[in-house]
Amino acid sequence: MTIDRIVAETAPLIGRDPLIAAITTFLSGQDARTLAAIRVALERELDAAGSDALVRLGERLTNAGADWDFYPADPLARRIHHVLADRLLEPDSALFGVEHLAAVAGKPVVIFANHLSYSDANLLEVLLHRAGGAALVDRLTVVAGPKVYSSLKRRFSSLCFGTIKTPQSSGLSTEDAVMNARDVARAARRSIDIAHERLRLGDALLVFAEGTRSRTSGLQQMLTGVTRYLDCPGTYVLPVGITGTEALFPIGDDTLHPVKAVTRVGRPIPAGALRERTGRDRRLVMDIVGLAIAELLPSEYRGAYADNAADLDDARRLLRGLFD
Repeated sequence: MTIDRIVAETAPLIGRDPLIAAITTFLSGQDARTLAAIRVALERELDAAGSDALVRLGERLTNAGADWDFYPADPLARRIHHVLADRLLEPDSALFGVEHLAAVAGKPVVIFANHLSYSDANLLEVLLHRAGGAALVDRLTVVAGPKVYSSLKRRFSSLCFGTIKTPQSSGLSTEDAVMNARDVARAARRSIDIAHERLRLGDALLVFAEGTRSRTSGLQQMLTGVTRYLDCPGTYVLPVGITGTEALFPIGDDTLHPVKAVTRVGRPIPAGALRERTGRDRRLVMDIVGLAIAELLPSEYRGAYADNAADLDDARRLLRGLFD
């Protein structure tokens, strides 16, 4: 029985034992010793949380993604994912660049990261927490497309942080084909407004500006529409490079695999300076962001922003100038 089916049959009241059974069934490809350790850790975590926390988790699982809205994190879902990460991430998995977080403490920040897997945001949350970035984790809100809410299993993962449901970019969308252009535009406008509100309230937005997961692991061209998230005064851009999640939770595979995953955080960029120096050219703004992410990745992950990529000379020059 899958985690989707067990949760669906018990939501909004999730039982301790069915939830443990669902999670261990989902992880059935792991060795017996790992599964036994996960079961013991889950039992300990759920017993400490109590039945009220399970009820709240069930309610949030039921409601997440029901509308174009903001959905808060669930503390129990986050702790459960940390239990799993402790067993599925190799010991040398790490986050580098934590020293850059001090510059954006208490400030509006939009984190732009490359997108390899549905597990990217969860990995970043876990590694930030381990590296001493708990303050940023506590205000993390992910801008999420409809697919994130398309199954209970994915919604469960989305509850490790706040999320804002947003329609996928036209041309990339498969989930919103039934929506007409006007409805998509209205939903997108609402998502942007909510994002600006969350920034004003102190949240840190995580945006995957490629718009979809990369099937080659290489960076895809950044979408220009995401510059709208930078409209709040005083906002910083925080580039992040992720590797390893393409093997942790591969596209087309419904199984988690133990891996070494690495995340690198780059130097923050004041969004105001970025827009001023580019003359508010959205394509140029996002190419600079793409190059900033590429600098944090091994060469085989740089894709559209590889060192020899054409037509990026202006973006390269401006990126260097931002740090001079």
